[in-house]
Amino acid sequence: MTPFNLILAQVGTALDSAAGQVADTLTTAAAQAAPAAAPAAEPIVKELSVWDLTMAGGWLMIPLALLALVSIYIFFERLLAIGSASRTDTAFMEKIKNFIHNGEIDNAMALCKSTKAPYARMIEKGVTRIGRPMNDVLVTIENVGNMEVAKLEKGFTWLATTAAGAPMIGFLGTVTGMVQAFFQLASAGSQSNVTILASGIYQALVTTVAGLVVGIIALFAYNYLTSRVNKVMNKLEGKTMEFMDLLNEPAK
Repeated sequence: MTPFNLILAQVGTALDSAAGQVADTLTTAAAQAAPAAAPAAEPIVKELSVWDLTMAGGWLMIPLALLALVSIYIFFERLLAIGSASRTDTAFMEKIKNFIHNGEIDNAMALCKSTKAPYARMIEKGVTRIGRPMNDVLVTIENVGNMEVAKLEKGFTWLATTAAGAPMIGFLGTVTGMVQAFFQLASAGSQSNVTILASGIYQALVTTVAGLVVGIIALFAYNYLTSRVNKVMNKLEGKTMEFMDLLNEPAK
């Protein structure tokens, strides 16, 4: 081997040795740096509870909470009242018919007073008008029926108002929250960033969500109770027609 080739062989051996040492050094450094870098790469996720969102909504959440509580109370209270009014005694009209045909008006009145139901109070008023023109009897019964229906619909106005007003209150909270968010963004000046705006926006939207939830609950409650009252009205009309028919029937 010539001296030149010998020199090249020695240089190649030295380069291979240096490259191996550099590779070992990089591998060791990467292994040491990996555990420290791993936690920094994990995203930080913050979860918001319902209570946190409620508190973020601001003072307008207070009237929305009051509207929700009152609406829930009215719904269940009216539900029980309407359920009680919808129960009927199948033998009631037959007893009234027998009493009237037998001339036992006092017994008919006593039966009506002992029966705690809207139709009984209607029939009681009709019994007191026996002997007058049929049109007068019918008008009297219908007037009592209208009063009974009005009693069943007590509180419905509140539900209707809540269904329409709660979303508007929520929207008002969103608008005021957006104004505050942009005011804070403008006040930050050169230090303003999207975090300030995003924080204000999500807080402002909380009131809209709450208003929609309360409004939807009140709307469904109102429509459901209205349908129940309509069924009671149909039963009252049926009792009225049955009473008018028995007045026209000849006594046996």
